[in-house]
Amino acid sequence: MDKRPFTLDEAITEADALIVVDPQIDFCPGGQLPVAGGDEIMAGIGRLAARFRHVVVTQDWHPAGHLSFASSHAGRRPFESITMPYGEQVLWPDHCIQGTSGAEFHPAVQAAIDRADLIIRKGQAPQVDSYSAFFENDKRTRTGLSGYLRDKQVRRCVFVGLAYDFCVGWSALDARAEGFDAVILKDHTRAIAMPISGGTTVDAAEAQFRAADVRSL
Repeated sequence: MDKRPFTLDEAITEADALIVVDPQIDFCPGGQLPVAGGDEIMAGIGRLAARFRHVVVTQDWHPAGHLSFASSHAGRRPFESITMPYGEQVLWPDHCIQGTSGAEFHPAVQAAIDRADLIIRKGQAPQVDSYSAFFENDKRTRTGLSGYLRDKQVRRCVFVGLAYDFCVGWSALDARAEGFDAVILKDHTRAIAMPISGGTTVDAAEAQFRAADVRSL
C-alpha cells in the first residue's frame, strides 16, 4: 500500500484512474435527490479529468418503479429504511430514471465525460440498489470495473462525485476490498449527511474509511 499523501501536485501516472461517481442532474440542486452544493464541483471535476490517462464515470440508471424508491412501498416515505433480501435499504425519492433529463450528466462535467474510457450504468436491476462502482448492493453482482482496471494495470483509484457518504464512499471501500489503493478528494465531492444514531452518515462513512485505509483528503 502506497502510504504517501496524495495531492493534486503529485505526479499522476498511468497506474492511477479517476472514478467520477454519478455526476447527474438529479443529484444536483433542482433535481429529484439533490445533494447540497453538488453542482459546485462539476466544473472542477471536468478540469481534473484532463490530468488522468484513465477516467471512468458511473451513471445511476434506474427503471421506473425501482424497489429502492419510497413510492414503490405503500405508506413509506423517502429516507426511511427497510430490510431487503440483501440488507438494509434507504428508500429514496424517484430519481435518475432511465431516459429522463434527471438521469443525464450535469453539463458542467462534460469535459470528464468526453475523457471517459468507460461509463458504467448501475442500479438497472429493479430489485436491488447499486451504490458502488464495483458491486450492486447485494455485494455479489459485479459491474466489471475491477477486471477493467486490472487490464489497464491501474493500482490507485481517485474518487470524486456524488455523494461522499453513499456512492462515492461505497465505491472507495470496494476498491480497497478489491486490492486497489483508494483516495477520495473531498473538495470534489459533496455529502448527503443524513442523521443516524450517534451522528451522521458522514461520520459512519469516515469511520469505515479509517478502518479500510481509504484516504479522504
